[in-house]
Amino acid sequence: MNLNLIEKINNWAKETPEKIAFVWRDQKMTYSQLKESSDALAYWIAKEYPNDDSPILVHGHMQPEMIICFLAAVKAGHSYIPVDISIPEDRIHRMIESSGAKLMISQEALTINGLQIRSINPFELNEIFQTCKGHMPMPEQAVRGEDNFYIIYTSGSTGNPKGVQITLNCLESFVKWATNDFGLQSGQVFLNQAPFSFDLSVMDLYPSLVTGGTLWAIDKEMIAKPKELFASFEQSNIEVWTSTPSFAEMCLMAPGFSSEMLPSLNTFLFCGEVLPNNLARQLLERFPGAQIINSYGPTEATVAVTSVIIDKEMTGKYDSLPVGYCKSDCQILIMKEDGSLAADGEKGEIVIVGPSVSKGYLSAPELTEKAFMTINGERAYRTKDAGVLEDGMLFCHGRMDNQIKLHGYRMEIEEIEHHLRSSAYVNAAVVLPIKRNDAYDHLLAIVVPNEHQFEKEFQLTSAIKKELAAELPAYMIPRKFVYQSSIPMTANGKVDRKALLKEVTMTV
Repeated sequence: MNLNLIEKINNWAKETPEKIAFVWRDQKMTYSQLKESSDALAYWIAKEYPNDDSPILVHGHMQPEMIICFLAAVKAGHSYIPVDISIPEDRIHRMIESSGAKLMISQEALTINGLQIRSINPFELNEIFQTCKGHMPMPEQAVRGEDNFYIIYTSGSTGNPKGVQITLNCLESFVKWATNDFGLQSGQVFLNQAPFSFDLSVMDLYPSLVTGGTLWAIDKEMIAKPKELFASFEQSNIEVWTSTPSFAEMCLMAPGFSSEMLPSLNTFLFCGEVLPNNLARQLLERFPGAQIINSYGPTEATVAVTSVIIDKEMTGKYDSLPVGYCKSDCQILIMKEDGSLAADGEKGEIVIVGPSVSKGYLSAPELTEKAFMTINGERAYRTKDAGVLEDGMLFCHGRMDNQIKLHGYRMEIEEIEHHLRSSAYVNAAVVLPIKRNDAYDHLLAIVVPNEHQFEKEFQLTSAIKKELAAELPAYMIPRKFVYQSSIPMTANGKVDRKALLKEVTMTV
């Protein structure tokens, strides 16, 4: 039986019309307003673009209109492309060219010159809401089955962004699993931390809308001002927390970030990065009544495909935490370099098979052919992530292309970071391989230290290195250490390694 995602969201406007669907700063939107406005805009789109299914760019940040535009696009039979304000205009130009989009709806000032695309500004959008109020699109016009629901652009190795096509079937497979397996209830308050151009946002957006919940959005300016951020949290009554581990790690630096600040919080959902053992331990101490769910999945497989509850026993059992068991309608395979399947406990490339897997990259058949294939009649995606299956439990060992060779030794950066973060002296840490003359010369550790008794930095460095020496060979221990009060993050809430590298090469 299909989930019928659009119908479920529409139904909340009938059942609980005044229920708040979305909150951003002082702006609130009810389910009734969401349906009325998305219907009006969908009606306008279908009328202006008959017999057309080209994707629609939706540009902005955390405005309620972003969600209205997403739903309007799919109700009118178009996929949408979420474009955050942090994305440079040159990149947006390339997205427009590669997608063939004819319409862009923007919540912010944006100039698009030299491209055949119609741009709707906030004033024009409001006019459409007014003129088309009360009108509705025909239900049969909506996207269905294998039609694209959204397209998210990710980084491409060639420098050109790749448009990952996520169909309605893909999204419904994910939402059905998330709402069933994560213990979500109707009417909960979800944190919305990730910008909509990052697919981690899908983990809270659609499970919230389908269950009649409330999305509590925080923006990049709040994140830059912790006092403002925590004041927002105190008002929120957040029950389901969705973020990258890096964002939670940043919040934990404030002693007041605990169940006293967020008394209703009962579920942490993590995806997008490695969940450090130390971070999980701290969260379990600060939020004793909450469960932590660790998950894994690339954009190409619709947000996440594995999950596991991380409790105290789990943190004691594993140094590197597992990412969990595969959802029931998909399959995880571990593939060796020769294309054969790895045995239980043997390392290889993670391959995902099943209905969550994308149709491929938009207008990029060669890239699609390299990354996607068919296994037993189902779509499959080669992740380029290294992993191990142990009795069905997946352990992710980082990117296969994040393996470096330093002075003849092969090593995984994630392994070094894991041991560094486990040090009693370390709150957060990132390891950067530093090049000289096109070859890796040494490792640099960027560390946010815990409180310690040392007067000099070299004494702290010596203590950390001594701990690392008990776990790692000498060639894997970073040569240089830099101490900072925080680790910079990208707009998506991940560690900003490029910014760090640029910063340290100017100062070290």
